[in-house]
Amino acid sequence: MAERENRRDRRDSREETPEFADRLVAINRVSKTVKGGKRFGFAALVVVGDQRGRVGFGKGKAKEVPEAVRKATEQAKRSMIRVPLKDARTLHHDIEGRHGAGKVVMRTAVAGTGIIAGGPMRAVFEMLGIQDVVAKSIGTQNPYNMIRATIDGLKKETSPRSVAARRSKKVAEILKKPEAEASAETVEA
Repeated sequence: MAERENRRDRRDSREETPEFADRLVAINRVSKTVKGGKRFGFAALVVVGDQRGRVGFGKGKAKEVPEAVRKATEQAKRSMIRVPLKDARTLHHDIEGRHGAGKVVMRTAVAGTGIIAGGPMRAVFEMLGIQDVVAKSIGTQNPYNMIRATIDGLKKETSPRSVAARRSKKVAEILKKPEAEASAETVEA
């Protein structure tokens, strides 16, 4: 009996400390004109992440703002992707993402750089757990398309471990510098 209560207490404490953080990126108020006046609705765009390499986004529509945010958060949790991070702070390599007319360029950065990115992209990086990145959005200011382009680019991110596994090599062989190989060959000769 006491063991069951302890399990219940642990479960309650897990529910109090959510594993995902969420960020409201945009709220759009739309109106529909009807016979008696105007009916307002709200559309919310939310980014959710665990700040350890998982991120997702969602959009929700409802008559009230809290309901729209709740729907968007639920959709974001269902559409999460995992992104490999270098030293748990930045990207492994430079990447580009596209969606529609929007193009996003994301570059890896040295420690201490911080997140240099526009609003919607900044929310994605913060929820992902990236601390150092330089990013630029080209072609669109639309937050929906900026986030979609950012997620598209992050899906292309690969870690040296996954590349090594795909090529049946060791990680050290993948990370070896080409100029180091050339200098080693000249020393041997």
